[in-house]
Amino acid sequence: MLIKPGKLLGQIDSPEDLRKLDETQLYQVCTELRQFIVDNVSVYGGHFAAGLGVVELTVALHYVFNTPKDQLVWDVGHQAYGHKILTGRRDVFHTNRLYKGISGFPKRSESPYDSFGVGHSSTSISAALGMAVGSKYKQESDKQHIAVIGDGALTAGLAFEAMNHAGVSNSNLLIVLNDNCMAIDPNVGALKDYLTDITTSQTYNKLRDEAWHILGKISKFGPNAQTIASKIETALKSSLLKNSNLFESLKIRYFGPVDGHDIDHLVNIFNDLKNIPGPKILHCVTTKGKGFPLAEKDQVKWHAPGKFDKLTGEISIKHYDTPQAPKFQDVFGHTIVELAEKNSKIMGITPAMPSGSSLNIMMDKMPDRAFDVGIAEQHAVTFSAGLATQGLIPFCNIYSSFMQRAYDSVIHDVCLQNLPVVFCLDRAGLAGADGPTHHGAYDIAFMRCIPNMVVSSPMNESELRNLMYTAQLDGNGPFTIRYPRGQGVMPEWRLPFEKIEIGKGRTVREGEDIAILTFGPIGNNAVDACNILDHEELTPAHYDMRFAKPLDEELLHKIFKKFKKVITVEDGCLQGGFGSAVLEFMADNNYSAKIVRLGIPDKIIEHGEQPQLYKECGYGTEGIVEAVRSLTSIVHQE
Repeated sequence: MLIKPGKLLGQIDSPEDLRKLDETQLYQVCTELRQFIVDNVSVYGGHFAAGLGVVELTVALHYVFNTPKDQLVWDVGHQAYGHKILTGRRDVFHTNRLYKGISGFPKRSESPYDSFGVGHSSTSISAALGMAVGSKYKQESDKQHIAVIGDGALTAGLAFEAMNHAGVSNSNLLIVLNDNCMAIDPNVGALKDYLTDITTSQTYNKLRDEAWHILGKISKFGPNAQTIASKIETALKSSLLKNSNLFESLKIRYFGPVDGHDIDHLVNIFNDLKNIPGPKILHCVTTKGKGFPLAEKDQVKWHAPGKFDKLTGEISIKHYDTPQAPKFQDVFGHTIVELAEKNSKIMGITPAMPSGSSLNIMMDKMPDRAFDVGIAEQHAVTFSAGLATQGLIPFCNIYSSFMQRAYDSVIHDVCLQNLPVVFCLDRAGLAGADGPTHHGAYDIAFMRCIPNMVVSSPMNESELRNLMYTAQLDGNGPFTIRYPRGQGVMPEWRLPFEKIEIGKGRTVREGEDIAILTFGPIGNNAVDACNILDHEELTPAHYDMRFAKPLDEELLHKIFKKFKKVITVEDGCLQGGFGSAVLEFMADNNYSAKIVRLGIPDKIIEHGEQPQLYKECGYGTEGIVEAVRSLTSIVHQE
């Protein structure tokens, strides 16, 4: 089902077509673009509210600036759907986030209008500044560089580092601050309060507008009228907002706040800002989910709702006749509350993902013991380390791919000091439709090489509960528990807690021909594979290793003494991962066996549903079956 665009939108195959329209037609373009996003996401799914909130900004930016020569950098990519539609991808937009379709995020290899690939937040200012400095060096003085960043993304240290540099760079940089008080969840912290003070100060806004209007009209000031008005505006910012303007303090000229949904005003402002040299910021106040009332009211729910009925707002939910297994994240959310009720030392920390990690359950029940620190992964880790020095046990829940930003803190602030911080890495392994920026491919390898770190992964929900229970017991140091996005396999998962001996795996099934060693929930694929192979007179043994570090050496000795053919399976990169750890053990102990490692190969894996990606990488159920057949020289007869 292809969605038909509106009359004007259907004529826009590139921003050049948009710029041919009369300015009076832009309101209609915005209306059609917003409706096209609603129509497509309701049918095909994807991110929703963020894109609706920047429709006018998107249209105004492409209308005023000469993209792609003028370089536009979107922070994250949730908000870039309108950008994609206007830049030649309208007719393939229905493939957004689908296997082999277009990416849900800006991607340099996909379009020249995607000047910088993004998926995680807070990179836009640094990237755009680098572009601006590069253009200045090449004496390209007519080139504009625009970073569009949400107020939630400003909480990351990277954004502050970039602004600190931008203020002294004298480069042609425009920062567009999309201020809607929302990331995926509501924004937190002092910066949110500061921006709210600016946007709600009626006195400041009224006097600023009047001063600019009146002084611009007084002829006796001549050409200096606007300069004088600007000075008065600066004084107003300082006195009426009680503190000097944060951005002006960084030597970035501040303009705003302005209505981010007033297309006519935005076009005029952007035309003016094009002619102002140096670093500057335009503060735009927007509403996430603008134009779809339900999304405006519940912006968290409608961040990425999946398919829905655009008329009733009913979100499509599959209904089952039998109880279904919960998501791993929900098992974490409920389990940490259970543990915290028994252990007063337990604290919960997440960097801006309370609903995504399900830490919001603890935040609701124990608000003094659970913290959303904003989009600040490095701070989340070192903050957790500080808590640990006080005898507390922090559970720091970070998506695997987000943890990459905090690696320095993991090494220096947690592991070198051997502090009992429990890292719960959600979205570990191939994360699905979000694609390569969100795949948790590398955490096994990068956590495994750090001294003092335990690296574990549960095969099912019960093991997740027991690993969490084990990690919070006295005497442990840094402890990693990784688990994937999506559902587990146990509808009845609330079983009594049991301590798991650290570094001990378990035998899932005995066998004779070949040994399959799995790490984490991907082991369930091996269970299915073994059931298939039972009908082919093959009897593989299956071991759920549970720990990539420390390895269960006693179990490995038993395996290598019995089997000459071994397959390792992991939902992580092959280089340096679990299979590599098994190879190292074999070499260090002078065993000789034929080993096949299944996992994420040394290449970038694009987006798609998890089973599709497992199959592509060769470690889905079919891939494991084929590996066993190949290793045992059994050719399957259809």
